[in-house]
Amino acid sequence: MAAIATVGYTFMALESLLVIDPYVIQMQDHGSLPSVLDVHVNVTGRSSVLRKVKSRKARWSVRPSEMSNKTFNPIRAIVDNMKVKPNPNKTMIALSIGDPTVFGNLPTDPEVTQAMKDALDSGKFNGYVPSIGCLSSREEVASYYHCPEAPLEAKPEKNWEIDLKQLESLIDEKTVCLIVNNPSNPCGSVFSRRHLQKILAVAARQCVPILADEIYGDMVFSDSKFEPLATLSSNVPILSCGGLAKRWLVPGWRMGWILIHDRRDIFGNEIRDGLVKLSQRILGPCTLVQGALKSILCRTPQEFYHNTLSFLKSNADLCFGALAAIPGLRPIRPSGAMYLMVGIEMEHFPEFENDVEFTEQLVAEQSVHCLPATCFEYPNFFRVVITVPEVMMLEACSRIQEFCEQHYHCAEGSQEECDK
Repeated sequence: MAAIATVGYTFMALESLLVIDPYVIQMQDHGSLPSVLDVHVNVTGRSSVLRKVKSRKARWSVRPSEMSNKTFNPIRAIVDNMKVKPNPNKTMIALSIGDPTVFGNLPTDPEVTQAMKDALDSGKFNGYVPSIGCLSSREEVASYYHCPEAPLEAKPEKNWEIDLKQLESLIDEKTVCLIVNNPSNPCGSVFSRRHLQKILAVAARQCVPILADEIYGDMVFSDSKFEPLATLSSNVPILSCGGLAKRWLVPGWRMGWILIHDRRDIFGNEIRDGLVKLSQRILGPCTLVQGALKSILCRTPQEFYHNTLSFLKSNADLCFGALAAIPGLRPIRPSGAMYLMVGIEMEHFPEFENDVEFTEQLVAEQSVHCLPATCFEYPNFFRVVITVPEVMMLEACSRIQEFCEQHYHCAEGSQEECDK
């Protein structure tokens, strides 16, 4: 008996055997699967003669896409290959995950959670929304970050400032943009206004746009100031990335945005259209969070931001002071975000080849997990997350000190340091 199926879309058969239009497909049923599939596409609806199609040997051959094969996460590539087991006699302290919610000591503000409850109870935010986000949500973000100067449509010893001569020497015909991460993950640095202006000068000379990762914007300590990059330039086109995850302490809500600063219309329609198409790879940002977005942006009290930064600054000072006293380590004092980078003087730890081995053994002996900076292509450092409760930070620093004391060796000719 012939099986007849009506299809509503155009399909391309594997190996380009068939192109099937939205009409009628007739398949001959022989009771068992034949070696050659008899398929006929009836375009007119009238009866027609079946014809044989190119023979295909049936076999399973399911392959990953080229995009999936080329996708690479440097952090996961290193961390997932760490087979070391923590010391079973010591409670694990994870200083490696940049998630402020892990230990429960940094909850978001009640106004933020109430805004989500109100959005849920309203019943207005349960359906699909445009992939680029609701117009009202985009307008709220634009209004929140609006300023007259930007109307909207790495050296450790120098606070991780960029070596600008090296930067400019690396720009060639393949360079499509500069990525500026400020405030910085993993460094905890905050660039000065002057340094940002020098970066913009390079971009202007080379006619290269900037992608500004400013997810930690305004998460800076009292002795520093965050300068939105777009407020410092009127001619370099800038895409500024932000979101709720860090400043509002809700990384699981997955709400972010891109602000387009392009007063000279250098991007034109092409880049804007490209951003829209990329956003359409998913069904769109969470409708529920968008429903709460206006209240989150407008009603979160300043006290919440102040308390968060005070805690982070206190933990940063505590961690920096403790690790700075340990021979063989060189912590870099952070100015913002939620991280602190620590240099390892590898010549004093000769049994370890690199920072990955150092941090692996730290887990094995002390159950303290820090992220090796090789993950960020900056070897012989490790990153500490400073969002853990103070008592855990103190304990972690104590264990790191014990670990270093057990493995520290004087470099040849450095007796003075060994006498510390």
